[in-house]
Amino acid sequence: QVQLVESGGGLVQAGGSLRLSCAASGRTASPYLMAWYRQVPGKERELVARMTATGAADYGDSVRGRFTISRDNAKTTVYLQMNSLKPEDTAVYYCRAEYLPSGDYWGQGTQVTVSS
Repeated sequence: QVQLVESGGGLVQAGGSLRLSCAASGRTASPYLMAWYRQVPGKERELVARMTATGAADYGDSVRGRFTISRDNAKTTVYLQMNSLKPEDTAVYYCRAEYLPSGDYWGQGTQVTVSS
C-alpha cells in the first residue's frame, strides 16, 4: 500500500517562505509523476505544481515564479519551495503520486496559512 507523508506546513507572514515535503513509500518503483495541489473550503482542488520523474515541471498560473517544485535523487520525495507567500496562498496542500502503468495516490494534506 502506497503511503504519502507530507510535512512542512504551518503559519507564516505574507512575504515569507515555507518548504513542503512529501515522501512516497510502499512500491518498488518510484512515481512517474508527483505533484502538489491545494484546496480552500468551497472551491475545487487546484494544481499548484507537478514534476515527472524525468524532471519536467509545470506550475499553476498563480504560483509561477514564486514556487519551485523538485524531487530527490531517488525520485520518491517531492518538495515545494514556496517564496513570497501571499494570504491567498492559504489552503490545505495535498501531495499526489502517480505510478505507471497504474496507481494514483493522495496524501492527507497539510495546512498552509499566510497571515497579512
